[in-house]
Amino acid sequence: MSIEHARFNMVEQQIRTWDVLDSTVLDVCTRVNRENYVPQNLQSLAFADTEIEIGFGQHMMSPKIEARALQALKIESGDTVLEIGTGSGFMAALLSSLADRVDSLEINAELATTAAERLASDGFDNCTVRECDGIDGFIANAPYDAIMLSGSCVERRPKLEELLAIGGRLFVVLGIAPVMQAILVTRYDKETWISEDLFETTITPLIGAEKKREFQF
Repeated sequence: MSIEHARFNMVEQQIRTWDVLDSTVLDVCTRVNRENYVPQNLQSLAFADTEIEIGFGQHMMSPKIEARALQALKIESGDTVLEIGTGSGFMAALLSSLADRVDSLEINAELATTAAERLASDGFDNCTVRECDGIDGFIANAPYDAIMLSGSCVERRPKLEELLAIGGRLFVVLGIAPVMQAILVTRYDKETWISEDLFETTITPLIGAEKKREFQF
């Protein structure tokens, strides 16, 4: 099977059938070369309906989760976006295809370097990959129109939600496997955030977000 045929099948048989009907999202999932962000020894899985291991205990999300997240975030051309957990760099590439600017944070130095090289090679000069622990955000370019957490958290992260602009959206998968829930948090005004349940799934946790915060007395 050719790469283009495999890509077509991914979009039509996995993504579209999982309630992703936004034409902009379908188009960007077709245009951005997912195979460029997959480890060389796992190229045969580039378009498979599975999480792909990228080293250091981290994984790429499956194509349908990536697409559902992108659809929920409703990225517009003028948006400034924050991603927590760069990983392979593919989600950053999708976000960069739609947004004006993307800050992508990655705690692992090797993953950050590799992702930055891939993004630069594909011409995404509007995306900056930073090696840092981003679990509580990056305030330099806040507020953000959209925030994408490319790994799960046990619980919501209020410090990240505070970085949203009014009307901004945050996508995150919450919980502990095998029970996790994808949610969209929208900042309604200065003091109000609205949470919407999207779908059930399981994805690899973000480093540092695997456990609940302990209460301090």
